[in-house]
Amino acid sequence: MSVNLLIVSVGITTVDQLRSNQSRRLIAGPLCHVTKQRPQREAELLDGGSVYWIIKGHIAARQKVVELERLFDHEGEKCGVILDSELIETELFSRGPHQGWRYLEVEDSPRDLRDLVEEAENDDDSEGELSEEMAAELKSLGLL
Repeated sequence: MSVNLLIVSVGITTVDQLRSNQSRRLIAGPLCHVTKQRPQREAELLDGGSVYWIIKGHIAARQKVVELERLFDHEGEKCGVILDSELIETELFSRGPHQGWRYLEVEDSPRDLRDLVEEAENDDDSEGELSEEMAAELKSLGLL
């Protein structure tokens, strides 16, 4: 059974801004989020877990965790959370700020926005296609 991490994306105001910042960082190599503490539930995290990003008070996107690396600097040992380059938008879930990271159980995790869009497209009662942008807007209004 896998587990996810919940991390506040400090200084980021939109998923597009996070995507842009990360695409610039990808030039230097794999995406690595550095944290002071190594997750004790490492095996569960590496068994399909993701980092869910909190942006402006809402869980808004996620990225698969590829591996955890031991890093060292003048303060001592840290943990590098290596992330997949694909940033997947999720349905918006309100979530308050916190320091560091928190575990997020799979059953409590928001669904991927693309899955919601696909469900809407395959729904016989639906009268039209639902774009990812429309799904995000409806979710932010509490209608989805």
